Amino acid sequence: MFSSSGLTAGKMISKDMSDPALPWSIDPQHILTLQVSARDIDDFGHVNNVVYLTWMARAAWDHSKALGFDFEAYRARDCGFVVTRHEIDYRAACFEGDTVQVATWVSKNDQRLKLRRRFQMISETNQSVLATGMSEFATMKISTGKACRMPSDYATGYPVRDDAEAAFTR
Repeated sequence: MFSSSGLTAGKMISKDMSDPALPWSIDPQHILTLQVSARDIDDFGHVNNVVYLTWMARAAWDHSKALGFDFEAYRARDCGFVVTRHEIDYRAACFEGDTVQVATWVSKNDQRLKLRRRFQMISETNQSVLATGMSEFATMKISTGKACRMPSDYATGYPVRDDAEAAFTR
């Protein structure tokens, strides 16, 4: 998907599954838990909007690695995912010291070129939904930078959560 270098917003504190009491739209496929730090805060005193995008990127990459697809795996196949589109809907503010759970779901995988992820960010601190998001990816041949067909193990190794798309498009 992308290198994890340069993705410094928030401190990762665990990869454990979420508290089931949190208001998830559906059970998460993968969760990244982060602690909001002072560097995440903007002049308005809350988490800057760009930080949410960084959290989405980190959760996607963390999930990819958990599925067995780190950058070495991409390099071995000369194929990785690159972002083609992002969307974020902001719902509530988040502040320094808050603990945030960023969940991700693979909601579409055409098993040829494209993959879509959905995201939901929830504050453990006050149990509110902070934002929802979507990222679309396409496979790219690393050696050329051009689009390529998805390797067969990406087609099966990035399993689609069938109800994820509907949960976020109601």
